[in-house]
Amino acid sequence: MNKTELVAAIAEKAGLSKKDSEKAVKAFEEIVTSELVAGGEVRLVGFGTFSVKERAAHEGRNLKTKEPMQISASKSPKFAAGKALKDAVNGR
Repeated sequence: MNKTELVAAIAEKAGLSKKDSEKAVKAFEEIVTSELVAGGEVRLVGFGTFSVKERAAHEGRNLKTKEPMQISASKSPKFAAGKALKDAVNGR
């Protein structure tokens, strides 16, 4: 499912116009993004948690030349599924 299909599905399920559904999806994306940028997390009980994982700087290896190289520290978004979502996916 892509974003357009998600917007259409939300519109149908919630009885909203596609325009209103698109605004809601965009607002959700912006809120989650800004919270993660600020170092916070978004916890949706039963569904899952959006958070930021920090990776420390470490030494890696160039696969072509086999030379060691320094890999800088970075942050990446993470999603951990909640129990209700896991159970639903597993048919429980």
